[in-house]
Amino acid sequence: MLRNIQELYNVETRVLNQAVKRNIDIFPDDFMFELTIAEWERMSSQIVMTYHSKRPKSSIPKAFTEHGVAMLSNVLKSKKARNTSVAIIRAFIAMKYLIINQTEIEEKLKLLEEKYNKQFSDVYEALNFLLNKNKLYQEQNDRRRIGFRKTD
Repeated sequence: MLRNIQELYNVETRVLNQAVKRNIDIFPDDFMFELTIAEWERMSSQIVMTYHSKRPKSSIPKAFTEHGVAMLSNVLKSKKARNTSVAIIRAFIAMKYLIINQTEIEEKLKLLEEKYNKQFSDVYEALNFLLNKNKLYQEQNDRRRIGFRKTD
């Protein structure tokens, strides 16, 4: 299972950090950001890691959005980086087709719903009439009769 970007591109953390620092201008805030200390501590507590004293950290880790991960392929010049870039582009294309197909399916469902709602509107009206008729009949029987009463 993939745990981090270094495994995706098969590079050491220091190589990745160095490539990002050299090309920081192509990593705006919506491509990459640095975790806050609170986020880093929360994340560290949720995954199995060595103690902080055994692995001193000089900087807080960076997080990459999907665009930042794709941009890494431009700054890492290995064959693995190029293959990863191709895989990322293919994933985006697959997502695009999935979204397009979902939109088509939604449109077809709306057309079916409109068609059958029109066909069954008479049935709905009849059911509503019968339900309301029973309520009206009960209300009429619950009223006190007015007028003259015959006495025996």
